[in-house]
Amino acid sequence: MLTDKDLEELRLLEESLWVAETRFNRAYMERVLAPDFFEFSRSGRTYTREKMMDFPPVEEQVINAQLPLKDFKVHPIRPDVVLVTYISEVMYVKLLIGNRSSLWVRTPDGWQLKFHQGTPVEG
Repeated sequence: MLTDKDLEELRLLEESLWVAETRFNRAYMERVLAPDFFEFSRSGRTYTREKMMDFPPVEEQVINAQLPLKDFKVHPIRPDVVLVTYISEVMYVKLLIGNRSSLWVRTPDGWQLKFHQGTPVEG
């Protein structure tokens, strides 16, 4: 059974992926992303853990994501596996909205992200 502490930790972990200081911190991402992580992005691209790690840290990189994440929910699959869902709202040239889902697995070292998917929402 998930505790309130688990729910808060998962929310903070998911939000950390939308903050430049943690998203572009290689050591942090190595801890958070599972060795077999992959993603189907909102843009339709597929990313592996290696591709995610290859993003260069750019100090001036700004992620204009609305936090807290909208409609954030944790759906238990098993005691050590959860599906997190939410709606992302990110301002680039225009507002980009996406339905998001993340599969998190509890390991002896903490929660790790195994899979993420973003689906565009038009309008």
